[in-house]
Amino acid sequence: MARLSPFSKIAAGPILAGLALLAPLGVAHAEMKIAVVNVPRLLDEAPQAKSAMQALQDEFAPRQKEIVAQQKELKTKEDKLNRDGAVMAENERRNAEKDLRDGQRELARKQNEYVEDLNLRRNEEIGKLQRSLLQEVQAFARTSNYDLIVGEGVLYVNESMDITAQVLTALQARYKATGGVAPKPATPKPAAATPPPPQSKPQQ
Repeated sequence: MARLSPFSKIAAGPILAGLALLAPLGVAHAEMKIAVVNVPRLLDEAPQAKSAMQALQDEFAPRQKEIVAQQKELKTKEDKLNRDGAVMAENERRNAEKDLRDGQRELARKQNEYVEDLNLRRNEEIGKLQRSLLQEVQAFARTSNYDLIVGEGVLYVNESMDITAQVLTALQARYKATGGVAPKPATPKPAAATPPPPQSKPQQ
């Protein structure tokens, strides 16, 4: 199996659950057209997944650069304090120590916020990617008249039934057709509002 990407480690489960819904219950086994998709490979190689990961890196690169710069600045201050602390005036040394502690606390706060924000955005992108890839696989299955597409949990499969490369080709074509932007999943229509029950007239 292909190496799992940061997305494929998390996102495979919901896609597999969705793929299981493709099989109509009334179709006889002998008549079913069945295929297998290597989901980790799909999530690792699909251009939509690579684009989403690159977008995250670009989005958080300025903050990462700022944190690295602050780390270097604090290291310089710490080295200076360790080197010159013994010959500093007491008041100067106390101010330098306080400045270093304050900087370290500020750095820790920025690092925590960075990790929290990155995880939040990654989860958002994973959700979008799951829905997009699932819809792409389902559309491919319907267009190619498949009755069942199987994901993980397969102990053996003939290579002729593995359509991962074909699905990847379809994903790449859709990616190019949309100008390098993953298609947004369809928004479900809101349920029709249920009219309120008629009120009974008060008896005279």
